[in-house]
Amino acid sequence: MKNVKKIVLVLLIVSVIAQFFGPEKNTGSLVSLNAFLEETNPPENVRVILKETCYDCHSNTTRYPWYNNITPVNYWLADHVKHGTKHLNFSKWEKYSLKRKDHKLEELIEMVEEREMPLPSYTWTHGEAKLSQEQINQVIAWAKQVRMGYALQPKPE
Repeated sequence: MKNVKKIVLVLLIVSVIAQFFGPEKNTGSLVSLNAFLEETNPPENVRVILKETCYDCHSNTTRYPWYNNITPVNYWLADHVKHGTKHLNFSKWEKYSLKRKDHKLEELIEMVEEREMPLPSYTWTHGEAKLSQEQINQVIAWAKQVRMGYALQPKPE
């Protein structure tokens, strides 16, 4: 019984100390999205959808919930953001080649259409990010329009 109390005490102390440390936050500026927004020109309704459902994990600007101050939740969220920006980062849109931009939009269409994005773990805590079928249709129509514009651009030689 004494060993159990010691283990619990040590775990409690480690947990308290861990609260003072955390991963680096993804707190860039919304200005970093300007190149993406200017190039793809989403209508206002799609801009709102992107802001509410995509930017937290797919840009350099994350809105953190209150529970991000709790370790180990903050590490779990940081991992989500790290993986999200690795796959698609709207803040680095101008650095993508035309072919890569087109491919990213193709993936976006597929993931949204199949309701794989936004992630269920995200919509569970961000109810506003749950997309209706109408919103899904709006995002897909916009992304397809942008892709058509890319297809019409001259290919680099």
